[in-house]
Amino acid sequence: VSTQSTWGYQIFTGISWQMEPIDKKKSKKKDKEEEEEEEGSEEEEEEEESFEKNPAILDKYRSAAIITSDVLKFVIGLCIPGADIWEVCQKGDKKIEEEVGKVYTSKKSKVKEKGIAFPTCINVNEVCGHFSPLKDESRKLVEGDLVKIDLGCHIDGFIAQIAHTIVIGADKAAKKVTAKKAEVVLAARNCYEAALRLLKEGNLNTQITKMIGQVSAIYKVSPVEGVLSHRVKKHMIDGDDVIINKTTTDQKVEEHKFEKFEVYVIDIILSTGEGKPKDTEQRTTVYKRALETSYSLKLKHSRSFFHTVNQKYPTMPFSIASFDDGTSARVGVAECINHDLLHIYPILAEKSGEFVAQFKATAVLLPSGTLVLNDYPFDKELYETSIKIEDKEVLDLLNAPLGRKKDQKGKDKPK
Repeated sequence: VSTQSTWGYQIFTGISWQMEPIDKKKSKKKDKEEEEEEEGSEEEEEEEESFEKNPAILDKYRSAAIITSDVLKFVIGLCIPGADIWEVCQKGDKKIEEEVGKVYTSKKSKVKEKGIAFPTCINVNEVCGHFSPLKDESRKLVEGDLVKIDLGCHIDGFIAQIAHTIVIGADKAAKKVTAKKAEVVLAARNCYEAALRLLKEGNLNTQITKMIGQVSAIYKVSPVEGVLSHRVKKHMIDGDDVIINKTTTDQKVEEHKFEKFEVYVIDIILSTGEGKPKDTEQRTTVYKRALETSYSLKLKHSRSFFHTVNQKYPTMPFSIASFDDGTSARVGVAECINHDLLHIYPILAEKSGEFVAQFKATAVLLPSGTLVLNDYPFDKELYETSIKIEDKEVLDLLNAPLGRKKDQKGKDKPK
């Protein structure tokens, strides 16, 4: 049984096969040779993917991260009262494509693929994630909306993701954010800051989960269940090494120790509600190709749609809202889902009237410290609350220096 993890849920895929009877004596030598060959190829693949031995890989992560920060800034500028969410998502995705088109253009770079690693999603108020609507199923932003912007891109399969929370119309001089909205945003930001400081060689994933719970309790908000921060690798947005937002009796992950040269996407999502989001009636639009499954599709529209998926998004999540042929996309998704060719990213939400905040960044564990590749600036002066952090352990952690920063020559050094 293999497990495919995505945000907020897991899909278990049973795999079975039959083999012809074989001569055990003849097969022993063959099995050993195949084993050694597989081990060798795995080692070569690991070596190829490790920027310890190939520094160019870290440069690709950096380039992808810079693009995510630039696109996030661009999308934040679009999020004003009256803005249509479909238009904002489309412009965000187009901007990602434009920016990746400007880097690694030389044939010498040998970069085969670059583009969207996660489609632009605009998640408002109680909506937790994955809202990239079709044009006729969109809505407009209004003043006071608490908005989570989530997106990602990749260079040659090396992924950077980012997410940020804003409140439409907030102004630190005239209109500060208060009450529940301020508390959940500040709690999420402090959990994010704490998690990044705990993400270092030798620490455990359980330390971060525990700290998320501590900070959330101070602000009297809830970590959203089912949220995972994944270790990412080439063409793998949801690696098996994870940090869970909240441990429950039904949702647990294996404890593991962080090691140098690993790359993680830290994803913090908190709620003013119970932290138990439910499926909404809104159409799912974000999917990812299920590489472990194959099937010969029967319908013409489905084949056309699936061909585009394999060409443009062979390993990364995508939104059907970006497809020019809406009919093929809708028909194609239905048949693909029926035959387990796609993993779904459902639109989950808390109860109406609650608020959900999110912060996400990509970080690299280097021998000299953790390097946060796309830590987008946060203006805490926009938010006002009477709640103060008095827990010494939490305060000491938040006041500790965060990872590394660049010196004037562009080299990295500890903060």
